[in-house]
Amino acid sequence: MKEYALITGASKGIGKSIALQLAGLGYHLLLTARSEADLQQLAESIKKDYNVNVEYLAIDLSGSGAALKLSDWCKDLSVPVAILINNAGFGVWGNFESLILDEQIKMLNLNINALVALTYLLLPLLREQNKAFILNVASTAAYQAVPTLALYSASKAFVLSFSRALRYELIDSHISVSCLCPGPTDTGFAHRAGMDALAELAAKFNMQADEVAKIGLKGMFRKKAEIVPGFLNKVSGFAARHLNKSVIERITAGLYKK
Repeated sequence: MKEYALITGASKGIGKSIALQLAGLGYHLLLTARSEADLQQLAESIKKDYNVNVEYLAIDLSGSGAALKLSDWCKDLSVPVAILINNAGFGVWGNFESLILDEQIKMLNLNINALVALTYLLLPLLREQNKAFILNVASTAAYQAVPTLALYSASKAFVLSFSRALRYELIDSHISVSCLCPGPTDTGFAHRAGMDALAELAAKFNMQADEVAKIGLKGMFRKKAEIVPGFLNKVSGFAARHLNKSVIERITAGLYKK
């Protein structure tokens, strides 16, 4: 029996592309996102085009107890979960003190707390398989502080650091942990973050979600620690690690100035 993959934030963007590509590889799917209508439409489309099973649960993972509810749902289904894709996340744009605090806390709850809780709760299910994978989706923003995206970039730095540490802790197990760090991607992220004013700039550097998903899955199956899709993103990541931090911060502040 082919295993199942659990994908958060599966209704659009990179998560949707990953779902379609895993279905193409024959994996059964467990999909979650906030919109039940979008999930239902995606599930029906996948079932029509691929010979796989698809289950879905509409849930806001930023809410209290949501990760536990999702993990309980997975356990109740009694299916072999071999892949966990932690893709759900969002950003808010603006100076820290000018943004609504509750919205920033909600972002941290989703980008960090839900990811950590779901990983912890799903590890027992992943351990039941002969081979399993965790792919955490961060961002190239993980490599430097980004003024006007201060908490978003900090949350993605957490995801990257956590992924690498957990990877080492599981090094002698059959569970591989990878972190996908995409740059600007045509996913609707900018609109959700309130960054429509930068849409023209972003369009010049955007990668397509399908391409990012393909590179991410290829790296995951090859058990790579960090996956940075796109030449320009690799160059920016290298620069962020090796140039003076204050220089990088001035550059990013200019790019994302509100």
